[in-house]
Amino acid sequence: MARLAYDELKIGTIFTKENDLDPYEVKDYAFVRMQQRKPVAQIKIKNLISGKVQEYSAHPGENFEEAAIDMVPATFIYESKGQYWFNESGNPKNRFFLTQEALGEERMFLKANTEIKSFKYGEKIINVELPVKMDLKITEAPPAIKGDTAQGGTKTAVLETGAKVNVPLFINEGDIIRVNTQTGQYVERVDKSK
Repeated sequence: MARLAYDELKIGTIFTKENDLDPYEVKDYAFVRMQQRKPVAQIKIKNLISGKVQEYSAHPGENFEEAAIDMVPATFIYESKGQYWFNESGNPKNRFFLTQEALGEERMFLKANTEIKSFKYGEKIINVELPVKMDLKITEAPPAIKGDTAQGGTKTAVLETGAKVNVPLFINEGDIIRVNTQTGQYVERVDKSK
């Protein structure tokens, strides 16, 4: 394993901390230098086993190691009783599941046959990564009220996966929209309902 300095913990880096063997992925990074103090890396990290996201301050002198994670392409199959089932791409017999706690909020954007990347730590699949942007169909959207559009407002719509997203007022039931799975935000309309 390669040693990592606190300022090498960039977005997407997967590492382990001193006295903590769980692998973490850096989700957000900011370098901070306070007056009269040592520099600090303010990072947001996701525990790839529990799915918990937390703020963390990395200081000079702390020891981090690059985690030995293999990326394995996989496909989401279905959800049942809080278990999200996947199979390795090209090997449908090799199935695995993750809990909703491990997946976090991103699970709300999973639909059948979604191609994802899975993280393999040792012999175990510990987490998955969805595509950053996905196209999903609107199943429920309140109608826009005439005159509302002047302010460029938003309304809450329900996606085919059950997730709720704030969308512009011109979005209707049946439209297909692009959503950022990491932020849960509307990106653009892909296809208008007929």
